[in-house]
Amino acid sequence: MSWSGIIAAYRPLLDVAAIEPITLLEGNTPLIPLPRLARALNLEGVDLRAKYEGLNPTGSFKDRGMTAAITQAVADGAKSVICASTGNTAASAAAYAARAELKCVVLIPQGKVAAGKLAGAIAYGAQVIAIQGSFDDGLRMVREISATGKIMLVNSINPYRIEGQKTSAFEICDALGSAPDWLCLPVGNAGNITAYWRGFKQYHAIGKVTNRPRMLGVQAAGSAPLVLGHAVDKPETIATAIRIGRPARGEEALMAKDESNGHILAVTDNEILEAWKMLAEIEGVWVEPASAAGVAGLRKAAQQHPADFTGKRIVCILTGHGLKDPDAVIQRAPAPVEIPAELHALEDAIGVSG
Repeated sequence: MSWSGIIAAYRPLLDVAAIEPITLLEGNTPLIPLPRLARALNLEGVDLRAKYEGLNPTGSFKDRGMTAAITQAVADGAKSVICASTGNTAASAAAYAARAELKCVVLIPQGKVAAGKLAGAIAYGAQVIAIQGSFDDGLRMVREISATGKIMLVNSINPYRIEGQKTSAFEICDALGSAPDWLCLPVGNAGNITAYWRGFKQYHAIGKVTNRPRMLGVQAAGSAPLVLGHAVDKPETIATAIRIGRPARGEEALMAKDESNGHILAVTDNEILEAWKMLAEIEGVWVEPASAAGVAGLRKAAQQHPADFTGKRIVCILTGHGLKDPDAVIQRAPAPVEIPAELHALEDAIGVSG
């Protein structure tokens, strides 16, 4: 059967209005085996896979939640929606709002959003407002204005976002025939870890699987409020998608960690970039830097507690495509070699001459 999007695929398990979904056929993303990366990380006997959410329609996992949130917004009679964003939510909200013929307003922190994400929000026709503050300031503002009832909020504090995002847990279980032993993923505003844990618990409760994974949530060291135990007023990290100092669903993330006997840890920007480079160069999977945080966290956790990971089935969530943040590559790459348009020059440059 052809794929019709996550609401059509999992409607009996979703608390979303029973209307025709606003969909771009999101979901059904690949679960890619990463055997070479597992060897490079010295993960003995590990079945390592990546759920590549960067292949959703707007290039990130946000589309799963947005199809549900915008479908519900239409059912509720909304005429416009609003969100604060570090980039991915903005692009997704703008695309699905366009699909639903709704006005979309997005607030972004000025100068802190990657070009690929900003371009998406603009291309889909959103009204983009750059604020002189952080994502956390923007989230406070959109919460305040949505409380007036004049515009609907579609950040992850919207419960329908979580309903949509939990479907990735269903897909992982359907593909594997069980839940993995570990699920590793980046944590910013903490909606995604909340959603995955809800999905795994729901599949377990209805007997679709007999196990539940341990959750490994990973924050950037410069934006790690859940690790530090307090808010971070000025979060900083190259991983712009998780540059958040006051996660809206922080308490639920900690609950997922505790209920699953998992961990939430922090990794440095250098550790994130190392994992990001390894994914691309070893396995051919290019993601935005924040997406590699789960792999970086797995590497650190497995070094600290190898017995917890040896011989396990592990899934890392890769949340966004590399084209979301092309500058992250360009700014760190050497300039291309320039040669004359002659065969001998090409042979010399690649080392195959005479």
